[in-house]
Amino acid sequence: MRRRWLFGDQLGPAFLDDPAQPVLMIEAHGVLRRRAFHRQKAHLVLSALRHRAAELGDQALYLVTDTYREGLAQVDEPLDVVQPTSWAALHLVDRLAEERDVLRLPARGYATSRADFTAWADARQGRRLLMEDFYRDSRMRLDVLMEGRDPVGGRWNFDADNREPPPRTPTLGLPEPSWPVEDEIDAQVREDLDRLEREGVRFVGQDGPRRFAVTRAEALNALDDFVQNRLATFGRYEDAILAGDRWMSHSMLSAPVNLGLLDPLEEVDAAVEAYRSGEAPINAVEGFVRQVIGWRDYIWHLYWYLGEDYRDRNALGAERDVPAWFVDLDPAGTEAACLSSALTGVREDAWAHHIPRLMVLSNYALLQGWSPQQMTDWFHRSFVDGYDWVMVPNVIGMSQHADGGVLATKPYAGGGNYINKMSDHCRDCVYDPRQRLGEKACPFTAGYWMFLHRNRELFARNHRMMRSISSLDRLADLDALVAENPDLA
Repeated sequence: MRRRWLFGDQLGPAFLDDPAQPVLMIEAHGVLRRRAFHRQKAHLVLSALRHRAAELGDQALYLVTDTYREGLAQVDEPLDVVQPTSWAALHLVDRLAEERDVLRLPARGYATSRADFTAWADARQGRRLLMEDFYRDSRMRLDVLMEGRDPVGGRWNFDADNREPPPRTPTLGLPEPSWPVEDEIDAQVREDLDRLEREGVRFVGQDGPRRFAVTRAEALNALDDFVQNRLATFGRYEDAILAGDRWMSHSMLSAPVNLGLLDPLEEVDAAVEAYRSGEAPINAVEGFVRQVIGWRDYIWHLYWYLGEDYRDRNALGAERDVPAWFVDLDPAGTEAACLSSALTGVREDAWAHHIPRLMVLSNYALLQGWSPQQMTDWFHRSFVDGYDWVMVPNVIGMSQHADGGVLATKPYAGGGNYINKMSDHCRDCVYDPRQRLGEKACPFTAGYWMFLHRNRELFARNHRMMRSISSLDRLADLDALVAENPDLA
């Protein structure tokens, strides 16, 4: 029997064909020396690797090295490996297969196979690869929330019911998520990371209690906790932000599913069962299902389908460097309440839900004209659920519109009024979301108009941007705005 080489995001039982199969696991510290990852992300990945090795016992050969190649040089037996999740790792596996006996297996951990996605995309000749169309195809193919050929509830998409602003309360009043309990493996990981820091390895963010699952048992508990306590209210406030409620109704499952500890269809089945039993409404369940077998799979497949050079696209010519305060997760670098709060959350937990990611952190970078490649790297390093396949399409395509509209037909750019509507940040902020000039000018409001101004020609032919461009032409104070923000012109 071949020894299965498991990467650090292939840690669930689905990544072994035989429960008794011998396993190779390599903890390679070189990647930590090359890039400054969030301390809690490094902790999570190392803890997950070591917990899986402890579960496997003598079945696993566990090596701590600087590089994967150093570890592989110590193993003289046939290997097999499930397709890894990045272009760099795939190239490594392909090169190894030319040098030694390595059997390469198809990818796992996603609801749609690469072959099925390629067939779907090729049938469209690579055009109009809309997530909504892919999602509907997946629902039908996988028979999820379907009644024959029709969607449950008579609608494919309940987004219109999932856009409520936050309530006028500090929190949603939900119980705190069920956090995992750290053990001696976590303690040893923390000691090892402390040692690496003393040796000069740099991390960003704060150390802190482990928030996310690193074992199959912890992941199943997290799924059960979400379905029982937060799924029912997930849809309603899916796009809202509360400064005093970091978790709100979100699942907190992206990290464990990206480690391979949960199968996406397992998550979907649990949510659908809650709907069938009357424990959660259709708008909440459909919204969650769309995240899992719609958006997550769609992003995974676009990463491969669009090619390795997709990451280099910069259709808007955004070349400004991401400033040090943002890179280092320093909320003191800004007085904007929403931006400071989002950075604080990432600094303390290496996580934020999708609206602070998209409409605060990413939106600010878009308006400021920061390098999309630097932002892709920043998200990858700073978030516990950040992997190359996750961040390249999400940042290059969705949040920074650097692909020129392949993934999203219009940029996700918004001013202070959007943040004021969908959060409680603006009421205590030094800036006024209604102001674009002067000391109280909101950087999002001013930045939005400057973004339109400098990209006017690019968006003039985009039918979804024409109204915004025509509004720009009616600004009586445009010259003053440009004079006040020359670096954004």
